[in-house]
Amino acid sequence: MSKTEISDQKVFAEDNAMELQPMKEVTEDHVIDTNVQVPGPIPFAAWLIIVTELCERFSFYGASMLFQRYMLTHLLQTKGNATAISRGFSFFSYITTIFGAIVADKWLGKFKTILIFAILYTAGLVLLTISSIDSLRDTLGLPGFLVALYCMISWGTGGIKSNVSTFAAEQIPAEDYPHPTKPGVTINHAITVERVFRYFYMAINIGGMLGQAITPAVSEKAWDLAFMIPAIVFVVGIIIFALGRPKYYDRPPKGNILGQTFRCLIYAFRNRKNRVPGTHWIQGAYSAHDGSLEWDNKFVNDLEKTFHACKVFLVYPVYWALYNNMNDNFVNMAINMTHPNWLKPEQLSFVNSAVIVIFIPILDIIVFPLLRKAGFKLGPINRIIIGFSIVTFCFVYVTVLQHFLYRSGPYYNFSGFDPEGNRISIPTDITEVINNITIWTQLPAYILIGISEIFASATGLEFAFRSAAPELKSVVMSLFLATNAFGSLIGMILAIWSNDPNFVYVYAAQAVAMFIMTILFAWKFAHLDNII
Repeated sequence: MSKTEISDQKVFAEDNAMELQPMKEVTEDHVIDTNVQVPGPIPFAAWLIIVTELCERFSFYGASMLFQRYMLTHLLQTKGNATAISRGFSFFSYITTIFGAIVADKWLGKFKTILIFAILYTAGLVLLTISSIDSLRDTLGLPGFLVALYCMISWGTGGIKSNVSTFAAEQIPAEDYPHPTKPGVTINHAITVERVFRYFYMAINIGGMLGQAITPAVSEKAWDLAFMIPAIVFVVGIIIFALGRPKYYDRPPKGNILGQTFRCLIYAFRNRKNRVPGTHWIQGAYSAHDGSLEWDNKFVNDLEKTFHACKVFLVYPVYWALYNNMNDNFVNMAINMTHPNWLKPEQLSFVNSAVIVIFIPILDIIVFPLLRKAGFKLGPINRIIIGFSIVTFCFVYVTVLQHFLYRSGPYYNFSGFDPEGNRISIPTDITEVINNITIWTQLPAYILIGISEIFASATGLEFAFRSAAPELKSVVMSLFLATNAFGSLIGMILAIWSNDPNFVYVYAAQAVAMFIMTILFAWKFAHLDNII
């Protein structure tokens, strides 16, 4: 290995160490220590993208939160079948993010990719609306529903999600810079990105909250009208997004960056014995500066950091498996609880979104600045650990709640027998099978999941963006989002047992799995907060 290559690898290590040092603002007269790091303002272009995401999430949650009850009461599916279809839809919605990232990075750029997939998405919402017309239930009902979900809406949302949050963050100036009016204060790029992702996540939940409040109430009158509203709102979002085109910074597509990444990794693995001893095997891809390789050494360094970041994502499928219960199994539980006539079983998820909308500004404006001022670094890994811990406790609560639901009369665990073994009659209409326990007992579960999202999900988006190589941000973001697809895959497997009277065991198994994965995550990755 040449001296130049060894020198490059030493510089890589030194650069990483220097990133942790206090920044200095150099002027013609003197050098000022700018130890006070603050977030900067969010650009108008980023706000347009955030508003577009708000409309998209209104449409997504406003429609998808109806699916479980729609399948049970309109399409007459069993709880297990409805849960499997719902988790399958979630799987495709997130696994397609990888395809959306490739399209943006290789061919079209983020703006055109988002716009094209948005049109496909809208067509799916239109088909969903048409298929839900009462007179078409026996002919187009189930086929139209499945085609809309699996062939159109899931691909549309996947193509958008892999690019939209990254697109918003890319509107932020890439460098730190001195505060224009406060000497000794630096506008920190990383903290600004952290802020963008928090408010982006808040917009997601404002949209979701409005959708979950409006469409279930409208569904009481007509399913087609309830699905039509998300379609109209999303068209408004597309128009807002398109009108902002002159203001966006859209990173040009880099060609087949994913193919180059794989070739670099293969080359590094084959050449790993020639790397500097003690360095990572990816450093085997260092070039000799003779132009013989299609990548430079900066790309290798960025790829190594990206590789380490992606390992953090391995625990997320278990988290999403628990989170996705809100869309189906929590609804299954709520259907069998007493609730006011004005409240639909799926509407309680409104509380989840409301918690996020309320808590994000409190954390951003009060809690996190005070922690930074006190010198306490609550890095992304520690925030994720907090989120995982909260959702674990949530599912301990849900397991106990399901146990008490099964102990309550008059239908107990819905098996057709009471605790003494006496046969009881179960109504055929699932909406009439209600035990004597109130739906309001579900509130702590939705509150806890909402708080966990702020720490685990929003931070995961931020971590994916900050840790990825510049050329790979959409791809890495799509890999993070794809962890939700694998969480849905876990849910599809669990759907085999997601029928009464098995839910206590289903919830308990998820709580135990999340507890184990949180311990492993903390043990393996907690040290990363010291170097990020």
